[in-house]
Amino acid sequence: MPIVSQRHPHILKPKNSAGRDLKSAITVGVTLGIIALAAIYSGPTGWYPLVAVAMAIATWEVHRRLKERGYVISLLILIAGGQLMIWSSLFFSVTGLIAGYVTSVLILMFGRLFHHGRHSPPQNYLRDVSIGVFVFTWIPLFGGFAAMLSLFSREDIPGSLFIITFMLCVVASDVGGYIAGVLFGSHPMAPAVSPKKSWEGFAGSVILGAVTGTLCVTFLLDDAPWLGAAMGVFLVVCATLGDLVESQFKRELGIKDMSRMLPGHGGIMDRLDGMLPAAMATWLILSFVSV
Repeated sequence: MPIVSQRHPHILKPKNSAGRDLKSAITVGVTLGIIALAAIYSGPTGWYPLVAVAMAIATWEVHRRLKERGYVISLLILIAGGQLMIWSSLFFSVTGLIAGYVTSVLILMFGRLFHHGRHSPPQNYLRDVSIGVFVFTWIPLFGGFAAMLSLFSREDIPGSLFIITFMLCVVASDVGGYIAGVLFGSHPMAPAVSPKKSWEGFAGSVILGAVTGTLCVTFLLDDAPWLGAAMGVFLVVCATLGDLVESQFKRELGIKDMSRMLPGHGGIMDRLDGMLPAAMATWLILSFVSV
């Protein structure tokens, strides 16, 4: 049960620490939201460059952390391959994205093989190539699906509304989980991976995500409320699992944040950890279900 304030019995006292500078986090969050909205309403001409820049920065953050722990991967190959994947999807849709992914993986495999020249045998080759393929999948591949959401349209509904629906559901998941976790969190969801993530927080994410999905799909996409609720819950699950993946990644590297680029948030990748898998899930839903 949540703790009740002694002086003000009607006010709930948080059971857990907020764990971040809320003032800075809100300011940065609002700023990022304004930038994203401007790009979204510009269509692919605004959304694609924003996604491409975000994926490049996120890749740089991850590469820097991996390099600190002794991994040997070419930053140039990671960033160039990621950009190839994203921009190929603009002209050739998912075919271009997958072709760019396969090409990038091949270059990574061959480049790492001769990283120290023809006369020096590669060390930790399987380890480094494997983490490189993981980075390609985790960041630019999922990011390519986020970029392609701007290409969706249905009758008089532009792609911008599909992106807004996806982003609002993920933000709702984050906000709902954060509030419920701070106020009520007491049962760890995956203590070995992320001790602070609780089942109470997950319940808050599901509730707010389902409500947000229902409202967005009903009023923005003009479709059935039940489909919106199902979509909201599905995106919450994907966002939560994405957050756990990043938590394990950081735990193995012994770090708290990917960088300090965003006060109150950490790095770009710390903000994208849930959005990237949720973007891929959104693309799948929009591709195979009439939303």
